[in-house]
Amino acid sequence: MGIVLAFLLVVVFIIFVTGVRVVNQYEQGLILRFGRYTTTKPPGFRFILPFGIDRMIKVDMRLATVDIPRQEVITKDNVTINVDAVVYFRVADSRKAVLDVQNFRLATAQYAQAALRDVVGKVELDTLLSQRDQISSEIKTIVDEATEPWGIDVPDVNIQNVELPNDMKRVIGKQAEAERERRSVITKAQGELEASQNLADAARKLAETPGALHLRTLTTLNDLSSDQSNTVIFAIPLEVLRAFEGMGDGRGMIDAVGKAVKARHTTS
Repeated sequence: MGIVLAFLLVVVFIIFVTGVRVVNQYEQGLILRFGRYTTTKPPGFRFILPFGIDRMIKVDMRLATVDIPRQEVITKDNVTINVDAVVYFRVADSRKAVLDVQNFRLATAQYAQAALRDVVGKVELDTLLSQRDQISSEIKTIVDEATEPWGIDVPDVNIQNVELPNDMKRVIGKQAEAERERRSVITKAQGELEASQNLADAARKLAETPGALHLRTLTTLNDLSSDQSNTVIFAIPLEVLRAFEGMGDGRGMIDAVGKAVKARHTTS
């Protein structure tokens, strides 16, 4: 009797040990009984029928990534480029992910690869380079809608690298240089325009204010007199000389002005 009881205890222990399963916090366990789906086990210490009656398939529910290998794509404007991307996805429904598709990870990667080639082939190179986030969002929407029946959720798709041919790189470099030169010319022209407007405003104020031009002339002469290495030419309007000619001693005044100018030149 003792031997039978010991044998039964050993059998029960073996059944217990072979039927014990531990489902991690980030996993779910699908139970197939004689190959037919029965239930989904949550995380924790679980027991299934051993000896091939029940089989548990564990599914990782965490966010995962899959790399899309480098693809050679021809853009809408007939430029051949190499582009790669990364897809972020998670299993939203473990039952669909296991029962409705053979390999959900490979299927998601292949569909994302096809979507990448399709979307990039419909845009021009400038659009791809300047609106990369928008194109990535469009690929994400396409892949997410296609994989939803598989129980897969795709929160994001990122285009990582866009490799251009060497000749195209040179063309883009020349285009960027020409754009910088254009901006430089425009900036210089705007500066000259503002300077001319300021000069026009200054001349208008000097003309409207009596004696302002004379004071400005005296200030200029004072600034020039501090540097003895400069030669100053002081121009006297012809009308002033003719006004002196009308006076009795106009000729003497003209001679005096001429001598003063000559003395100034000699001193300089």
